[in-house]
Amino acid sequence: MAYDVIVDPGALEALPDLLAREARRPRFAVISDSNVAELYAGELVRGLAGQGLPAEIFTFPAGEAHKNREWWGRLTDGLVEGGFGRDAGVVALGGGVVGDLAGFVAATYMRGIPVVQVPTTLVAMIDSSVGGKTGVDHPQGKNLVGAFHPPELVVADPRVIRTLPRAERSQGMAEAVKHGAILDEGYVTELEEMAPALLAGSEEAVGTAVRRSVEIKGDVVSRDEREGGLRQILNFGHTVGHALEGVSDYSIPHGAAVSMGMVVEARLGEELGITQEGTARRLGRVLEGFGLPVTVPAGLSSSRILPFLRSDKKVRDGRLGMVLLERLGVVARGREWVHRIDGQRLEGLLNRAMGRNGPNPDLV
Repeated sequence: MAYDVIVDPGALEALPDLLAREARRPRFAVISDSNVAELYAGELVRGLAGQGLPAEIFTFPAGEAHKNREWWGRLTDGLVEGGFGRDAGVVALGGGVVGDLAGFVAATYMRGIPVVQVPTTLVAMIDSSVGGKTGVDHPQGKNLVGAFHPPELVVADPRVIRTLPRAERSQGMAEAVKHGAILDEGYVTELEEMAPALLAGSEEAVGTAVRRSVEIKGDVVSRDEREGGLRQILNFGHTVGHALEGVSDYSIPHGAAVSMGMVVEARLGEELGITQEGTARRLGRVLEGFGLPVTVPAGLSSSRILPFLRSDKKVRDGRLGMVLLERLGVVARGREWVHRIDGQRLEGLLNRAMGRNGPNPDLV
């Protein structure tokens, strides 16, 4: 990747100095959500003023439900009305929703201005702040409108994780487990061993996990920045996961959805004879160790999930593309790193993978 990722305890406090030194701009728009802005945005703006760097705060209501075109428009209007020019920079201060939305504002404002990602949640530090994907959700699916816009800099402070509720720390670990599941079985084992420390918000454990996950994702992204091939493997668990988020109207948190999605997709791979038997069980055990769900709620039937799967970005000629494992730590390489599943077979396969409706005649 052509940008630095700084993972350092105390980095948030030192952020004005870092921005002045590493990403200096005549003016900054600090975009954050209503929760994070109250905690950190004011101090950041005061710190930037002390560096002679004027900055203005722009906020939107917290939550995935507000990562949409309406709020993209409102934030963009704010920058226009504030007279921000092409030499300005955006600071995305918050979790994954903030990073996606603020990054998309930066990607599209005046055909693109720089963005600095400052993740404040574990899931954002481990995954979403790195890689340059930005976007907003559409009623038919997650992240259907967006752009690739790599950040100028990423600054992650592991100390911030201590301030998060335990449940929020748990959510972040789904992406870390995914990184190990696709490329490094040893990392999965290490995460399993570190689970108590990670859930307790240990600065050392969090720093270790963030650095290793960034290393794994960064290596993949540097070889396929625009998802033309290899980068598709980072979608493991997300095809079903995004559908679960959508069908629940985003009441299921991202980490929980990806956790269930990984287990379902691993089971689906086992049903197809592609994934080594027992992989889903092993994955499920690790995820449960982080307090993450591994079973899709009974009310979310395949018939409700399928419309979201059929509008997934990986659908080609009516066939859904899904990343499947060969075994833990190794992706089964299909065409473009995904395996195409015919729509007529998908419902039966999905029911089996979700453990419902008994034997699947499509597999006979």
